[in-house]
Amino acid sequence: MARTAAGPAPEDLTARAKIRDVALLQFAEHGMRGATFRGIAEAAGVSVGLVQHHFGSKEELREACDAYALDTVRDLSSTSAGRAMGDPGFLAAAVQADLPVRRYLARALVDGSAAAARMFDDLVAVTERYMADPPPGTFAPTTRDARAYAAAIVAMTTGIEVLHQHLSRVLGADTFTPEGSLRLRRAVLEIFDDRLLERETVARAHAAMDQYEAGLKGDDDE
Repeated sequence: MARTAAGPAPEDLTARAKIRDVALLQFAEHGMRGATFRGIAEAAGVSVGLVQHHFGSKEELREACDAYALDTVRDLSSTSAGRAMGDPGFLAAAVQADLPVRRYLARALVDGSAAAARMFDDLVAVTERYMADPPPGTFAPTTRDARAYAAAIVAMTTGIEVLHQHLSRVLGADTFTPEGSLRLRRAVLEIFDDRLLERETVARAHAAMDQYEAGLKGDDDE
């Protein structure tokens, strides 16, 4: 395919994106070890040579999928996305973009690979930035440890993806489909909306942990 000084030809970019999108699903289904260039090429309807042309190695293709997944997460949690949460049209587009990424994340985060570790760390960093500059309609959280708060949110939200088989069984609907995803989204939205503990209860719990932590430090000093 012809390239110009200005960059890749449009059809080159289209083919690259198509291969990446198929690779997302192949990695989600087969994992890093199980997915192959040949299998990805067959699923995308292209030659193995074209996959190699765009992505020199499977690791390079995996990195492209990681980057796309993170970009999607950032876009959906951006300020503009926050303003559009009440727009049905935006929601429909977001679900379509989000589902393959969720499938990919569910598999990637349990791969035990360096790439998975980097992705989790990046998600925590994205969440910290989101918390520091929350979009309209959301609130900056009250926390004494922003890094731990962000890490806990990422662990809980990605845990939903990792446990999708159990959630789908309990709900009687695949949570990686629009129908099952919407049901789960409603529940998560309600959880974030609810204050499950009274402020006084939270304060007492913090005080107890502070006292326990002080005791631990005292033991270390002895």
